[in-house]
Amino acid sequence: MKFSHSLQFNAVPDWSSHYIAYSNLKKLIYQLEKAIHLPATGDAESRPLIQDDPETVFTRALDVELEKISSFYVVKEKELIDEVQLLLRDVGDFEADPETGGELRPPTRGSDGAPARAPRPRSQSGRSQRSTDDGVEDSDDDGDETTGLTKRRRSSSFGRRKSIPSHMFASTDMTASTDLTRSRRYSVTFEDYAEQAAAFSSGIMLKKRIITLYVQLCELKSYVQLNRTGFSKVLKKFDKIIDRQLRPKYMDAAVDTAYPFKEESAKILEDNISKMVKAYTAIITNGDEDLAKRDLRSHLREHVVWERNTVWRDLIGLERRAEAASLGHTLLGIDGDPTKTRLQGDEDFILPMKEIVTPLGRITCPPWLLSTTMLNLILIISLFFTLLFIPIMKKPEQQNCLALLVLVSLMWATEVIPLFVTSLIIPFLCVVLRVFRDKDVPHNRLGSKEATSVVFSAMWTPVIMLLLGGFTLAAALSKCSIDKRIATFVLSKAGTQPRTVLVANMAVAAVASMLISNVAAPVLCFGIIEPMLRNLPAGSNMSKAVIIGIALASNIGGMLSPIASPQNVVAISIMEPPPTWGQWFFIVIPVGVISITLIWVLLLVTFQPGRGTTIVPIRPVRDPFTGLQWFVSAVTVATIALWCASHQLESTFGDMGVIAIIPIVLFFGVGILTKEDFNNFPWTIIILAAGGLSLGKAVNSSGLLHTATEAIAIEVQDYSLYAILVVFSGLILVIATFISHTVAALIILPLVYDVGKRLEDPHPNLLVMGGVLMCSAAMGLPTSGFPNMTAIMKEDPTGQRYLQVKHFISRGVPSSILTLVVVVTVGYGAMRVTGM
Repeated sequence: MKFSHSLQFNAVPDWSSHYIAYSNLKKLIYQLEKAIHLPATGDAESRPLIQDDPETVFTRALDVELEKISSFYVVKEKELIDEVQLLLRDVGDFEADPETGGELRPPTRGSDGAPARAPRPRSQSGRSQRSTDDGVEDSDDDGDETTGLTKRRRSSSFGRRKSIPSHMFASTDMTASTDLTRSRRYSVTFEDYAEQAAAFSSGIMLKKRIITLYVQLCELKSYVQLNRTGFSKVLKKFDKIIDRQLRPKYMDAAVDTAYPFKEESAKILEDNISKMVKAYTAIITNGDEDLAKRDLRSHLREHVVWERNTVWRDLIGLERRAEAASLGHTLLGIDGDPTKTRLQGDEDFILPMKEIVTPLGRITCPPWLLSTTMLNLILIISLFFTLLFIPIMKKPEQQNCLALLVLVSLMWATEVIPLFVTSLIIPFLCVVLRVFRDKDVPHNRLGSKEATSVVFSAMWTPVIMLLLGGFTLAAALSKCSIDKRIATFVLSKAGTQPRTVLVANMAVAAVASMLISNVAAPVLCFGIIEPMLRNLPAGSNMSKAVIIGIALASNIGGMLSPIASPQNVVAISIMEPPPTWGQWFFIVIPVGVISITLIWVLLLVTFQPGRGTTIVPIRPVRDPFTGLQWFVSAVTVATIALWCASHQLESTFGDMGVIAIIPIVLFFGVGILTKEDFNNFPWTIIILAAGGLSLGKAVNSSGLLHTATEAIAIEVQDYSLYAILVVFSGLILVIATFISHTVAALIILPLVYDVGKRLEDPHPNLLVMGGVLMCSAAMGLPTSGFPNMTAIMKEDPTGQRYLQVKHFISRGVPSSILTLVVVVTVGYGAMRVTGM
């Protein structure tokens, strides 16, 4: 996640202004980046404000922060060490005379006069304790911080101040922040609080003072750790964005030699912490040092570590932003309009009412009762009951299944309720309507109890495990930044020519879709190109071309592997025998490469992104591969290799779904992925697929599929196989453009398979393969597939969307047609070669 969040949650509140100004330093980096890439010619207004060498400017800013931190640390260390000495003297007096405890001093105080307390432990909110230097990401939208870069602070004096080594003030010509005000805790004399001191026993007072000092010393130790990490991370970001090698030089020459970060300073802190433990051991725990350490540590706040996101957690964030942007409306009409969001102090939201004039008088009702969504729902349910009671099919189970199929198809197509909720209705109605029949002749209808077992066994199949295996690989690759490293390496070789950058981004999006699914790939790619978009002018055609290019290429990438999209998994569950990964690649790689090339040419012609465009090159990650990254890469490659050889290994593993268990067990078992990562999987997609599988089982078991395909087979018996492929491919392309790709596959592909099986020359797998490729090729609208929805939500820094609906219609529709032509020509030839 974000290091700025880690800094925020782990900082001592009283010292918040004395930490490294991480967010402001990042903003300075982005200003320097723009200054580098803006042209130096032109009038004074268009020239960058910062014209000095970026390394010099940034070093000066770092020096200011380093001086601020060092000055505060010296004063705070002096204050705490003085209090430790006073406390140890009182402990000695107490041990000499336990009855009176000598002339004890009361515990330290807060600025409000209340006794200082050790901070309570803070919950970790389920975050893992494991972290690495690269395990915390940066954010581009952190709030401003009060620092020496933005504000002048008031200075205050101290009674005694330790001198600061001269090197701490070197190399800076900016005014350092000197607000070295003491913390709210102060050392005071006994006389100030004589009355209150008498109310406490000597042992209790000493215990409170020991705990308070122990906590403050540990906070000071954490202060050093957080600031050192902050310097390391902000320097790493500077080197990455500006393409320099400042981090090792500055860390060695300035940070590590500054007083707070020296080994001697750390040893002084550790020695004083040990003194507090020994004092607590002597006074409170009667010599039990382990118990003393446990008691004292219980008063420390829990250190909050933010782990790196998986791509699925990012996806959840995008879905929430989509709701906030009013892209999704509920049946009750309560949407995510940000202008209507209830804020603190607002009154309870009262749903507005609408008044209708009727011959019988005025009727008041909520507006959602008269909405289009409610009207659609009423019509669909009315049609469902009509089909239940008007005999169309000869057998009741087929009649009920037809009503069920129409109900579910229309609810999926109109999305009157969420897609996954519709999927959950399927097993309920399958059991209540008794649509299942026995496999054996005479195919008697199953009772509700027997149907329950059948429908739920259809929902959890090896196909679902294959989906979970694909999600697990995607989560592990994104959490360890392997996908991002590979993508940035490829894009860093693309140069700065707009046409080359565009095709490189499209290729990366397609390959990422192939490996981590086309649901996750756009999230990754849009994050990588953020620096490039940030430095392009507002309204640039290059911005539009690269964003829509990634979306369209991700759709094409959705056909490039069996785990690239849910519809491919659905197709594999239908095809008998299912194709091997080798057969799949043989068919889809030529189709994908040619389609992406044609779409790239289309975008170049229509957007002409090369006009007056200056591209900021993407920098590759220079850090070496870690052992963890090698392990994740090895498991991923091994899993894909086993999937490719699944037919040859059928006697050992049985199905690809069983092989998918291997990465799940390894990554979650070792701890690379956590329970929270598992919870962040896109379970709505899994439920949608499970519901679709149960619907397919119902349509097949009831005999409805057999009856429908017999009627269609009679109509197409005079058509050639190629003509049938073209007709079905075009039909599926149109349907999948308006509804979800996965839903289109769930509804149509079982029918296509059965039609192909009843031809004189049966080729069911060929028709299903062509159909599933066209599901991925449907990309004519912003709602046609998740990549398009992600692209339409992409906004520039001013909050304006890069793309509009017209961009998808004018580029997406021709792209879909081009892909259709490639599938029914090149794809058809490849399918015949593989024996489909």
